[in-house]
Order: sequence, then C-alpha cells, then structure tokens
Amino acid sequence: MATASGTVKGKTVRINGCVAAAQAAKFADVDVITAYPIRPYTATMMALAQMVANGELDAEYIVADSEHSQLSIAHGASSSGARVFTGSSGVGVQFAYELYSPISGSRMPVQMMIADRTLDPPGDFGSEHTDALSTRDMGWIMGWSCDAQEAFDNHLMAYRIGEDRRVLLPQMVCQDGFFVSHITTDVELPDPGQVKEFLPPYKHPYPLDPRRPVSHGPQIMPEQGPPLQLERARAMEGCMPVIEEVHEEFARIFGRRYDAWLEEYKTDDAEIVFFLQGGHAVTARFAINHMREKGMKVGMVRMRTIRPYPTDRICESLSRFKVVGVIETNMGLGSVSSGGSLYAEAAAALYESPKRPLMMSFMAGMGGEAIVLKEFYWMAQKMIEAQNRGKIEKRTHWVGFEE
Repeated sequence: MATASGTVKGKTVRINGCVAAAQAAKFADVDVITAYPIRPYTATMMALAQMVANGELDAEYIVADSEHSQLSIAHGASSSGARVFTGSSGVGVQFAYELYSPISGSRMPVQMMIADRTLDPPGDFGSEHTDALSTRDMGWIMGWSCDAQEAFDNHLMAYRIGEDRRVLLPQMVCQDGFFVSHITTDVELPDPGQVKEFLPPYKHPYPLDPRRPVSHGPQIMPEQGPPLQLERARAMEGCMPVIEEVHEEFARIFGRRYDAWLEEYKTDDAEIVFFLQGGHAVTARFAINHMREKGMKVGMVRMRTIRPYPTDRICESLSRFKVVGVIETNMGLGSVSSGGSLYAEAAAALYESPKRPLMMSFMAGMGGEAIVLKEFYWMAQKMIEAQNRGKIEKRTHWVGFEE
C-alpha cells in the first residue's frame, strides 16, 4: 500500500524491542548470528532461532560457549565477508570486552544489539546504561532507541552506516532493558523491497579469501600503532556526515524521519530541560505535558547518538536554556560529577559556548527502576530553584534519596 509520500508500506505488528531487533536482522538478511543467552536480550536470539528453524531466514546460527566466544566468532565471520548480528546485556557486555577494540581496529562492521541491564551488583533486569557506556571509547558507533519502532529503524540504519566504505566500523544499537526490550508497542514493518533499496549487500573491501591473502590481527609493531589509532579516530569523525546522509535516505524511503543526533521536545520556549537518552524519554514526554498544563516552561533534549559524540549540536542546543538537568541512568563512580558519565561530556561540549546554562546531574532509574511522574516534578523543582538563585545547590542529586 502506498503512503501519501509515495513510499510503500508493509504491515503494523505489536512487538517488543527484542523482537523488533530480531525483525531488523531478518530484514537485513544477515548471514551469521552468534548467540549466548543473558536476559533481557535473550528474547532477540530466541526470535531469530525460530526464524531460522522455520525457514524464514537463511543464516548460520551459532550458539557460543560464552560472550567472549560470541564476539570472537562474529569478528571472524565479518572478516570473511559475512553480515553479522550479535548481542548481549549487562555483565555479558563486560565479559566480551577484549574483543571491542580488535573488531573496530580491524574495521569490521559487526552489529551488536544491547538490551541494557544493571551490572553486578545489583544485577537487576532494567534500564541502567552502564554496561554499554563502559565500552563507549572502543571505536563503535553507538546510540539508544526509546521504543521498539526506533529500535527496528536504528538497526537498519546502523548496518547502512557501518558498512559504508567511508566508515567500516562496528555498531552497538542499544535499548533499555524491560522498558523497551519487553514492553510491546506498534511497529511498522516495511515492504522487503524498501529494505533492498535502502540496504545494499555487505561487501567488505578486504575479506579473508584464500585467493587473495591478507593479514588480519591486532598485534602489530609499535611504530604502526599511532597511524592505526589516527585512522580509527578519523573514521569515527568522518562518519558524521554519513550518519546524516543515511537518516535522510531512510526518511525518503520509509517515510519516518529522525534527527540523527538529538530529539527536542517542547523546547521552543523552555527555560529548563531534561537531558537524557533511552526509554525514559517516553515518560519524560508525559511528565513534560503534565507540567506544561501547570505553566512550567520545561522541555527535553534526548541524545539519539552518543558515538560519535555530536559536540557542536549539543552545544548549540543546550546553550539556549537557563538550566539543564542531566538524567543519568549510568554509573560514573569517582567521575567529575561523582555521578554518571553524561554530565561530563555535556559540560565539555558547552565549555566554549559564550552562553552556558546552569547544569546539574540527576541519578535516576538506577538499578533499572522506573522514573515516575513525581520524580520528574522533583527534578524540575531543583532546576527551578537553581534558576531562581542563579547557581546550583550541588552537581549531583540522587533522586528518591533526598528531601
């Protein structure tokens, strides 16, 4: 069926974020899937296993003996020219840590689905982002989805971006555990022809091939190190225009438009804003609507992509407001704010701005807890108090543990 914009629509189904990620892998026609179960991402691999068993997807499905093996197999498969899909959560992300730098260093566009959960302790099934954010400087493209539709779309776009010959970098497509991974919403699945138009077959320029021997490996001579690291840095910086191009192409073909970097919600006349990433943005929108009815000039800025970091866009956006409250769903123990990691990077992005807002950090949703309406009101009140006095009370507040 054609839409008003001329695009062809598929069908709308009600699925959760885990199944949306699996559907994206199916539509991307992946060649190799590597799995090792850890909740809440396990449901993605269960859905893919069923697709392979039913003949819906022609892919090699490999159950590894650990997350480390899972990423090692994915690395080898991508090096051989296969389009690869893998994933993990929580401590599983940590167990595979050794592989993240070699995969990006060898410029293999492996895709990894992360359904966040809290690290041990307490190891809860929930939305804390510490697991994925601990890998944020390993040379992987990284961003968060706030619902199942965005998860599906982000997986397709990440393949297109990472496999571009100007980029050739792996991708972590993240979603909140439970709040996105297990809550069902309507998701529009496209016509397969749309995906074929958008996502060409994966062809790495230097695959492992006995007919054309090449050397792959992370161990190199010391003098080779600086050029390699510079190459990776330039690839990460250089992929920013590619990310914007892909988002425009996605909007043209599928009819859904996303800003590549930031979502702004009710910010036109806002004086205070919540700055966050991930699924709690859905609740934040509801809370902002509630506050707006009471005359509060509050809005939201949500990061969609965190690596590469959109420094200029964040500076341009956040410098317009009087107070920015960074909602941290991650641990940055001993960091500049003694809270999470998002505050430090946002503050650094604003450093050269001639117009800097007051900034504070809110530790909320830790351990996978929901951030409820009264807590958004509490955070907003702290920001209003800072605006009125012209300075913050302190850098970091622990929501639910203070008066």
